[in-house]
Amino acid sequence: MSDTVTSVDGALRERARAVVPGGMYGHMDAGRFPLAFPQFYARAEGCRTWDVDGRGYLDYLCAFGPMVLGYQNPIVEQAAARQRSDGDCMSGPSARFVELAELFVDTVPAADWVKFAKNGTDATTTCLTIARAATGRRTVLAAAGTYHGAAPWCTPRTAGVIPEDRAHLRYFTYNDLDSVQRAVDEADGDVAAVIVTPFRHEIRAAQQAVDPDFARGLRALCTRIGAVLILDDVRAGMRLHVGGSWEPYGVRPDLSAWSKAIANGYPLAAITGVDALRDAAREVYITGSFWYGSVAMAAAIATIGEIRRIDAPAQIGRVGELLRAGLVEQAQRHGVGINHSGPPQMPLLTFAADPDFAIADAWTTECLRGGALFHPWHNGFLSTAHTESDIARTLEITDRAFEAVSRR
Repeated sequence: MSDTVTSVDGALRERARAVVPGGMYGHMDAGRFPLAFPQFYARAEGCRTWDVDGRGYLDYLCAFGPMVLGYQNPIVEQAAARQRSDGDCMSGPSARFVELAELFVDTVPAADWVKFAKNGTDATTTCLTIARAATGRRTVLAAAGTYHGAAPWCTPRTAGVIPEDRAHLRYFTYNDLDSVQRAVDEADGDVAAVIVTPFRHEIRAAQQAVDPDFARGLRALCTRIGAVLILDDVRAGMRLHVGGSWEPYGVRPDLSAWSKAIANGYPLAAITGVDALRDAAREVYITGSFWYGSVAMAAAIATIGEIRRIDAPAQIGRVGELLRAGLVEQAQRHGVGINHSGPPQMPLLTFAADPDFAIADAWTTECLRGGALFHPWHNGFLSTAHTESDIARTLEITDRAFEAVSRR
């Protein structure tokens, strides 16, 4: 593969620039990555994708998270097709709405009720709204640098954002309870909620597991001051633990935001909460003409059912550990300093002495040439479609990539 955009992909980029500001936007903008990184894709199946120029890749992005069971999972696709034949966007929801809500409440221990939306930003923003409605307070505490979506209150790019959009946000340092207490003190009794991700996963930085004492301390603090603990499980939910990412620590949030993996690629988000917040959740007005679409809900029922049946988080974790062990061994053998951080289901590979990510770009490019799709600075994702043989083939590709960057 050359280091320039390929013919069909390049032509599509040029056409897009004429009719779309910048040609592409958000996290899908491949213009920020090495030139060999494809922008447009033709098809996907299992753990593989093919770009518009016909090149195939073992895919470690999983559509940036939604594909927990792999592309075109037959169980999910059959459920979606059955519902599509009856109707999707109608003048009211189908029975799938109630069935999915019942399944969520049965699956998630911290869920006494659920509301649905379409994407992660919908879910996190709704959580803040419910918390403020329930407490009558304004201030929300969040970890500095954490991504919670693309609304004005949380978007990482501040063009068009005004100070008033963030006037009632205060920040703490992830895994530092003292910094949380300082933020509480500064809010002077006006804390409506603390929102937090299940682990620290900012882009361009090594990921950091949550300290269980930090998680438990947040739970105790919120209970003590009457604030709502919100777990932003949009990225990790259903991939690390079926019942919620902090279940292994015995920490249950008051509200959780879900999206990404809950419908295996169909657009859906969810907000789950405890009974004490039921009245506030009923009173806030949130809606969207497409939020009640039945096809995505049918897909979610099939997805969650399959995740539960096969224990998807454990299965993905096992192949993720194989990938991690192989990458670490290869890096050591080639004398390349790396940090492979994050849970094995959602890993991130970073390189030592690589402040401008030049080594990461070079390694990613070599992997693309060999047929493996990694992101140079965003955490990856694995799915149940990734098998041990896929990992073995991937490690053949990454070994050559490490050899290439070791010569730099």
